[in-house]
Amino acid sequence: RSAVLEAEKRYHGGGTGMLMDIIKNRHSIRKYTDRQISREDLEKILEAGNFAPNAGGGQRSMMVAVHDKELTTQIGQMNLAKFDRTHLAGNFVSKEQPSTIDDPTIRNGFYDAPTVVCVFSQDNFLFKTADAFCMMENMILQATELGIASCIISRGYETFDSPEGRQFMEAWDVPQGYACQGFVILGYIDGEQPQSKPRKPGRVKIIEA
Repeated sequence: RSAVLEAEKRYHGGGTGMLMDIIKNRHSIRKYTDRQISREDLEKILEAGNFAPNAGGGQRSMMVAVHDKELTTQIGQMNLAKFDRTHLAGNFVSKEQPSTIDDPTIRNGFYDAPTVVCVFSQDNFLFKTADAFCMMENMILQATELGIASCIISRGYETFDSPEGRQFMEAWDVPQGYACQGFVILGYIDGEQPQSKPRKPGRVKIIEA
């Protein structure tokens, strides 16, 4: 009982701290305060990513966590440097948590979050994207359990496809033949938690004998 109460206390977003509550209380957050997350919480989030399912147990993906607001901002600006808006007509994501699709004035693809985890995968591996997104899903669920806001961000290839980006990868000891599949941004929400959208009908079917 005491362990359950402690889990409830740690989970700031409501619910009981049980898995389904965490899943339902996870939201993609794009408005952040300047408050940095702790090293301890970051390590828990990375541990969750490290134990994600991966094809054949090969563990071919790796994480690089940038726990530095200034550097995170720099990489977030690189993330938008080659963003092509020409195919976005009619798209809309959120009024409560607007994305770069909704708001062309946003200049930081990481939305001013103070921490980002970059996920790199073996580029010639067939299941690289699946492996990376399993890793990112684990991280955002662990972040939610800790009361930390998060969002998965794409444009990994584009972010590091420059001399500057390749310099970062070399400095971080990312192996040759690896490419960035995506990012998890982390921090604390600026404002109120958004409400979950109603689930669309027809997305779940059960076939039985």
